[in-house]
Amino acid sequence: MAPEVESPKVAQGDAPVPLSYLRGVDSGVVPHAVSRLRTQRLARSTRPFLSRGGPRGERCDGCRLRPSHCLCALRPQLDTQAGVCLLMHDAEPLKPSNTGWLIADVVAETHAFGWSRTAADPDLLALLGDARWQPFVVFPGEFVEPPGRVVQSLPAPDAALSGHAGRRPLFILLDATWPEARKMFRKSPYLDRFPVLSLHPDQVSRYRLRRSTREDHFCTSEVAALCLELTGHAQDRRAGRVLERYLALFTEHYLRAKNQQPVDWQGPAHRSLQDALSSSCTPQS
Repeated sequence: MAPEVESPKVAQGDAPVPLSYLRGVDSGVVPHAVSRLRTQRLARSTRPFLSRGGPRGERCDGCRLRPSHCLCALRPQLDTQAGVCLLMHDAEPLKPSNTGWLIADVVAETHAFGWSRTAADPDLLALLGDARWQPFVVFPGEFVEPPGRVVQSLPAPDAALSGHAGRRPLFILLDATWPEARKMFRKSPYLDRFPVLSLHPDQVSRYRLRRSTREDHFCTSEVAALCLELTGHAQDRRAGRVLERYLALFTEHYLRAKNQQPVDWQGPAHRSLQDALSSSCTPQS
């Protein structure tokens, strides 16, 4: 873990800090899909992205946290039967609080693409047309027309259903604010041919890094964890539980760094993640 160094000087008050002015620390981990998308997005930026809130100063390139609070050594990347396709609004890969990054940390089969109103990434279209995958757009059913596209469950792992047999679930998540996600859903006609998975979880979101006016709105990693629980595959269920605990751990490290508090390496969040990693899940029938 890199030692602490003097942070760049910033203006007094709560002025946002341009990410391009902050020195990154090489984490030594292999960049995943969201990390690569962030690098591409920064490369075409004409002005610095202003990061509001969060820890100030130097950040690890692998987890976006201060080096003293780095999570890279705990990255729990897992193999899964299901895949995740993140369709990310323009600024999302740049936000230190973005949780799509956490999905790519945990789910090895994570793909990430920037969203554009005028054109779809050819690699995205190729992924959606790959016969190995059965895409599901994850979105609230009450906003879907026609309603016949909406499903609330997935076929059982061994079900021989027409159009699904032998194909792995691919969850398409619109990673954006709620107003942006609604626009993306309406203006992405290449998604219209896929079923829409509508989630109705009982729990309330525990995400604490951005504010929401509704308790039934979940952050992107919470949605991915719920999707993984639905497939019935033991690998996916385990990954969903690990992702849930990993979000809690990231949140704790993020807030401790922001408030200049040391990491509690033996605390409940760390133990909970280790418990999830060491446990096994049985397939659902």
